[in-house]
Amino acid sequence: MRKILSILIAASVLTTPLAMATEANAAQANKQVVVLKKDVVKKKVVVRKGGWVTGRRLSASDRHRAATIDYRRHRLSAPPRGYHWVRIKNNFLLVGMTSGLISKVVNAR
Repeated sequence: MRKILSILIAASVLTTPLAMATEANAAQANKQVVVLKKDVVKKKVVVRKGGWVTGRRLSASDRHRAATIDYRRHRLSAPPRGYHWVRIKNNFLLVGMTSGLISKVVNAR
């Protein structure tokens, strides 16, 4: 009786790692399929436009939507002669009145 019991215990101890290894291999195979599906997904490219850069000109549409502001109220420096401060969305721009060139860009606080 003891011999049979010890043989059964030894067999269960030896077969447990084999069963777990087979489950692990099956799980890895499933993961590989998921990785292959992810490779099929195409990436989306987002192009951000409208970044204000000094030296660029303000377009006509941007000039229409720009609001002239009081620079003292927003604690900005006084504009030189021929320039004025405008606000577009969340940016303050120092723009030449006749040329439309952007001289300075400041983010709103």
